Order: sequence, then structure tokens, then C-alpha cells
Amino acid sequence: MPVRMGGLGVGGLLVVVVISYLMGVNPLEVLDQTGGGPAPPSAGPPPGGPAANDPGYTFVSKVLADTEDTWEAIFQRGTGQRYPPPTLVVFNDAVDSACGMNSAAVGPFYCPADQKVYIDLAFFRDLEQRFGAPGDFAQAYVIAHEVGHHVQNVLGVFDQVRQRSTAQTANDLSVRQELQADCFAGVWGHYAAQKQMLEPGDVDEGLNAAAAIGDDRIQRRTQGRVAPESWTHGSSEQRAEWFRRGLDSGRPDACDTFAR
Repeated sequence: MPVRMGGLGVGGLLVVVVISYLMGVNPLEVLDQTGGGPAPPSAGPPPGGPAANDPGYTFVSKVLADTEDTWEAIFQRGTGQRYPPPTLVVFNDAVDSACGMNSAAVGPFYCPADQKVYIDLAFFRDLEQRFGAPGDFAQAYVIAHEVGHHVQNVLGVFDQVRQRSTAQTANDLSVRQELQADCFAGVWGHYAAQKQMLEPGDVDEGLNAAAAIGDDRIQRRTQGRVAPESWTHGSSEQRAEWFRRGLDSGRPDACDTFAR
């Protein structure tokens, strides 16, 4: 799912920053350079969104809370620093974010400008019915992927990537960023499995969801042909591969999409 930045999808994360972070670089120094900062957690659904007792909202909130626990532990082990959690916004139809007004047609997205994860619950119906990816863990993968973008933002590299992005490199950088967010989602899944949160078949659900929203599969269905030069998220095989890499390793430094 996209990273929304001023209304545009922007790709990229320099993995050297991830490794440096985990080896002891203070993330606050990076945040000072990029103008970022911690965002408060969500206090509840926004006006016009689902009710707080809506089962979909409850599920998304629980998954988000567990990603916070996981990334907090990873950050503490790596640097002793706190993990600043994103804010959750669950919406219907359309939402106004710091990255602009977005309709539900864009799907779930992360906005680095306000450090919020935006989830339209209707997308989960599409995930099952249009993309053929049913199951709770398929939905959890989508949420964890957007949180992966937040982890990238906390590391403060969006401005660096913008500076390196050109008309020739923008799509490639976008694919690498999305694949890394897939891998980070897998890192969360690794620890969810250790906590015995997963049921038989859950991993297959997640891998199926990652493959279902690959650029090649979507292009083949919508336009009848595959155009790799226009990809922004990666192929079905790539997305499933990197999600699996995070699941198997549980290590953010295994998510080096920029060196491959």
C-alpha cells in the first residue's frame, strides 16, 4: 500500500540507516535533521469513522498495539531508545490527511507528514473478494506493512530519498521501499508467532495477501499486460519473498532491499 507524501507515492529507505540505528545511532539526531518527531498514539476513531466497538476497528487497534510492543522491544534492544508509535485513523469513504484528501480508492496508506496510518475497513472486503486474499492474518499483514512505513519514517530517510529520486529512479526506489515495508511486516509476524498469536494457516494467508497485491498480478488483471517499468510496489513473487524473509529472520537488518 502506498506511502502518501504531499499526495504522491514516494519510495526508498537507505538500509545503512537501519543498520546504523540498530547498532546505536540515536534516532533523535536523524529526526532533527529531517524535521520529524514522535506522533502521539490514536485516542480513538475519528468523527465519521466506525464506532469504537466496531469489530473491524477493534481488530485493527489490537494489531496496531501489538506492532507497537514489537517495535518498542526491537528499538530498545538496538539503541535503548523509545519507539514513537504512529497514530491510527480508521475511516470510511474518504479522509483528509496532512498528505491531502484521499478516497478509499487508494487503499490503506501511511502519511509521513503526520505520522498516521490510515485504514479504510472496506479495503479488507476488497482484499478478500477482489484480490482473493481472505483471513485475519491477511488483514494484519496490510496493517503491519503500513507500520513498516512508519518505522522507515522514524529512521528519518524520506528527505534523503527525495534528494536521490529522479524521473529515472523514482519507481525503482518506490519498489524497494515497499518491499522493505513488506519485510518489516514479516519481522512483526515473526514475533507474533513466537507469542503464539498465529493459528495454523495464518502464514499462508499473509503470503497470499502479499502476492495478491503484487504489481504484476494487478496489472495483468486490470490492463491485460505486465509493465515492470511502471511498478511501484514490486511483483507478487518479490512481495511474498520479502515478507517471508522478515517472518523467517525476525531481524530488521535482514530487510536490505537496497543492496539487491
